[in-house]
Amino acid sequence: MGRPGAAVDVIDAQYGGILSDSASVLVPCRVYSIAGGRVVTSGTTVDVRLSRSGGSWRVTATHPAQPGAAASRLSADARQVLASGRIALPPASAADIRSGQVHDSVLRTMLELAKTYRIGISVIRSGHPINVFGTSRPSDHPRGRAFDTWQINGHAVVAPGTSRALITSYMRAAESLGSYNVGGPYQLSGAAFFSDQTHHDHVHAGFTA
Repeated sequence: MGRPGAAVDVIDAQYGGILSDSASVLVPCRVYSIAGGRVVTSGTTVDVRLSRSGGSWRVTATHPAQPGAAASRLSADARQVLASGRIALPPASAADIRSGQVHDSVLRTMLELAKTYRIGISVIRSGHPINVFGTSRPSDHPRGRAFDTWQINGHAVVAPGTSRALITSYMRAAESLGSYNVGGPYQLSGAAFFSDQTHHDHVHAGFTA
């Protein structure tokens, strides 16, 4: 990210959390650089922390993802997600899956959703705050039990023109596939659903195991 001759392609920028005077913005990106006369593609997800003073915000810290080393063996579900042409994974999320630290509940749900929707994933495990932002409660993401979707059928969740029906049908599908905690820009009926300012720009799906 700052290497000479490198170019950064920001895939998305979504809230990891926002309070009145502090925020977390998660930025999945690809990095293109030249090595040995050829273009090399890498990337990460950065948890950018901001603090508010008066009417302006400033960056106070950056925390790049740490997906961990690739596992020697992967489950069939993991291999299918990595090979799917209907699931767009940013580099850190793909590395999360290759590390073997993403639960099969997450992988199976993504595969089932991809039968109906083309989905753009923003964050799975690494690059997300350890705790739910502003609390001491552990997030499901670092434990490999959640994923965030920023794009459905080519439409960004946050875009004003994206169909509400598309987003809500996706949220309900995630719940029907076993997610106990589905967050998004719309409050739906049912104990599993929630909506807040943090989740106006993506759909979160969390799992108990």
